[in-house]
Amino acid sequence: MRKYWWKILSIILLTYTFLGGFLFDVPRLFILNETIRNLYFHVCMWFGMMILFIVSFIYSLKYLNKPSIKNDIYASNFAATGCFLGVLGYLTGVIWANYTWVTDQQQSLAAILKEPKLIGAAIALLIYGAYFVLRGSFSDNDKKARVSAVYNIFAFAMLFPSIWIIPRMVGSLHPGAPGSESGNPALNYNDIDSRLRLVFYPAIIGWTLVGVWISSLRIRLQLLREKILNN
Repeated sequence: MRKYWWKILSIILLTYTFLGGFLFDVPRLFILNETIRNLYFHVCMWFGMMILFIVSFIYSLKYLNKPSIKNDIYASNFAATGCFLGVLGYLTGVIWANYTWVTDQQQSLAAILKEPKLIGAAIALLIYGAYFVLRGSFSDNDKKARVSAVYNIFAFAMLFPSIWIIPRMVGSLHPGAPGSESGNPALNYNDIDSRLRLVFYPAIIGWTLVGVWISSLRIRLQLLREKILNN
C-alpha cells in the first residue's frame, strides 16, 4: 500500500475533478459562463504537461552529465506523456474557444486556428513531435540518447517563447492577452474564487499524478525490454 498510495490518490483526485467539474457551482463570469468548468481540464492538463516536460528536461541533463540508458528512457517517456497531455489540453482549448471566443460559427474554426496562443501551442507540440522523429532516425542507442538529450533541452527552452512569451506580445482573443475583448483570464485572482480553487488545485495534482503513472508504466515496460535484449 505504501508504494501505491499516490496512484490511489490520483484516481480519487480525478474522480473528484470530474464530479466537481460537472456538478459543483461555478461563478457566472462574463462570456465564459458555464464553460469556465473547462478550467479543470484544459488548464490543469497543461500544468501537468509542463511538470512532465520539466522532469524530462532534468533527466536529459542527468544523461549528459552521466550517460545512462535509464536516464534516456526516463526522459523520453516523460516527454511522451507530456505530449499526450499537451494534445488533450490543445483539443480542449479549441473546444472551449469555439464557444467563447467567436460568435460567427461559420468562421469560428478558421479564426480559432489563427490565434497566436494556439499557434504557439501547436508549434511547441510539433517541436516535441520532432524529438520522437529524431529518436527514431538513429539505430545506435548511445548516439540516439546523446542527440535526443541535447534536442530535448532545446525543445524545453522553446516552450517558454512559443507558449508564454510571444503570444502575450501580440493581439489575441485569448483571455488576458493584449487586444482581447472577450473572456477573462482564468487565473486572475479576481476571477478564480474559492469555488473554483476547490477543484482547480486538486485537478492539477490529479492530472500530474496520472501523467506520472502512465510514464512509470511505459518506463517499466521499456526497461524490461532492455533487460531481455541484453540477456
